[in-house]
Amino acid sequence: MILYFIKKITSLCQSGLMRNSFWGLASTISQALLTSLFYVMLARKYSITDFSYFLITISIYQFLTTISNLGLGQWFTREIVSTGNGEKITGKFLKLQLYCGAGFYLVNILIAFALYDNYEIRLLAVLTGINIVFDNLIYVIKCLNIAGAVQHITFKIIIADSVLKFVMILLFFFFPISIIALSSGLICIRFLTLNLFLKFGSSRRLDVQSLLANKISLKEVARIVLANWPFLVIGSASVVYWRIGNIIISKMLPLFDLAIYEISFRIFSLFQIVPIIVSTSLFPHLIALYNTGDTARFTAYYKKYLHFFLIYGLFIYTFIYSFSGWMVPFLFGQQYAAAPVYTEQMFLTMLLFPTGMLQATVLISMKLERVDMIINIISLVIVVVSILVGLSFIHSLSVVNISIFISFLIFHICQDYILVKRNILTIRGILNFYCVTTIFIAGYIYLSTKCQAVILFGVIWASAAAAFIIAQRIKTVRSQPAIANTSTL
Repeated sequence: MILYFIKKITSLCQSGLMRNSFWGLASTISQALLTSLFYVMLARKYSITDFSYFLITISIYQFLTTISNLGLGQWFTREIVSTGNGEKITGKFLKLQLYCGAGFYLVNILIAFALYDNYEIRLLAVLTGINIVFDNLIYVIKCLNIAGAVQHITFKIIIADSVLKFVMILLFFFFPISIIALSSGLICIRFLTLNLFLKFGSSRRLDVQSLLANKISLKEVARIVLANWPFLVIGSASVVYWRIGNIIISKMLPLFDLAIYEISFRIFSLFQIVPIIVSTSLFPHLIALYNTGDTARFTAYYKKYLHFFLIYGLFIYTFIYSFSGWMVPFLFGQQYAAAPVYTEQMFLTMLLFPTGMLQATVLISMKLERVDMIINIISLVIVVVSILVGLSFIHSLSVVNISIFISFLIFHICQDYILVKRNILTIRGILNFYCVTTIFIAGYIYLSTKCQAVILFGVIWASAAAAFIIAQRIKTVRSQPAIANTSTL
């Protein structure tokens, strides 16, 4: 069955989508790698207490950043693709994000002061929260570049941002500084990045002056938000889903558990980039296909990439299962030797995350954002309740990781149900998906008890790569007679 799915994804290598996704992947991966390096340095150089304080404030900031942009990126992309009136929509969206960023910066401060009495946490919250405003404005231009298929512009600016952060990391390595000073430096870099995006990231159509010149009334703000409020839930649910864990852990478990959870999530965030970026690049194509009314082509296009996402999830989980035992302590230090077990638990969700992101994109492409919103709310409520109830009885980080997996499984099943009702999926196809995943992972775990996991990983995926190459060659050989016949005619 796995070989069948490998054969089905062979055509993706030469697709336009994969080429268009390259720039989004390149920019996001470069940024994610640097961010991961940054956290590795923090974990090694600072005490668990200082590291945890920084994580708490970053969690609140990221929690609110996603909410503050109202999740309207997908709405914005759909409007650009559908109406073509980009300049007017962009101007309104930019000003709207500025207002929301400023408002949620104040909310960031209020939450930090309400939840924590520690002076350092409060001061860090005041500093890092400023990034909410900057991130909201950058968010608009990134969405504009996605809609215009010019993600190479984003890539170039992200590279500049990454270089500056790398220089700061070098300074941090040779000249240790306080977390407060480090946060201040990051704010300066983010402000410079914002100006680069305004000047060059929008094909030079926007700058600070044009930002101030754009007008949008409070009545119009209310109209846009009320008409598209499901996107707020859809767009924010993913980050809220993960960040809420940090906040709950900081209040109910030791700070050491918070540090381990963040380490696991930082590794997870590296591998979630591919499905997120590819799904984002796929979104305009799915919209265009759905608008034509050709359901068959729309379904075929979705299923074509479903196989890729399935293989990706299996590959990443087996990689972490095989290598996390030595990789995590090597990167973050021996003081976090207990982290690999919890990292493996968190990566159970990776078995469902890629296809879940793809199916969410499909639902929104079909203008079912309200349905997707309800599914996100259900999943979010389940994970929060499960964590709170579980930690009341068992004070273990495993409760958090298993709760996340269960809630995401329910999230995925709800998506499956809707897609079956819409004749996009079949019950047989869904059963095949879960059976393949379960049998493959169960078999892999069993075989890893019989031989070294590292060797097993190499053998299985080398065999899969060989099957992929053979399938490509068979496809090429079969196409040659057809080409020859065409030439003869």
